Amino acid sequence: MGNSYGFIEIQGVVAAIDALDIMCKTADVELETWERKLGGRLVTLVVGGSVSAVTEAVEAACAHAIKKPAAYGVIPNPHEEIVRLVKKSASRFK
Repeated sequence: MGNSYGFIEIQGVVAAIDALDIMCKTADVELETWERKLGGRLVTLVVGGSVSAVTEAVEAACAHAIKKPAAYGVIPNPHEEIVRLVKKSASRFK
């Protein structure tokens, strides 16, 4: 992980996979974790990398994904509690 997290919440697993593909192809980011809510109707993706890479990736996904994200954000230099929360979420999928 770099020193930034990018978050995208989007409707549907297919749209989430599309958005993740766009983000990973656009910039040097890695999937940190993801969560499905409401039976997969709402998916949250969390990517990590440098601030500039994460920002570029999130902006590209917002502009080009097959669905418009319901919410998105970039957290540069996240607080240690945010890092702990993301790692805890990611550990559920290992």
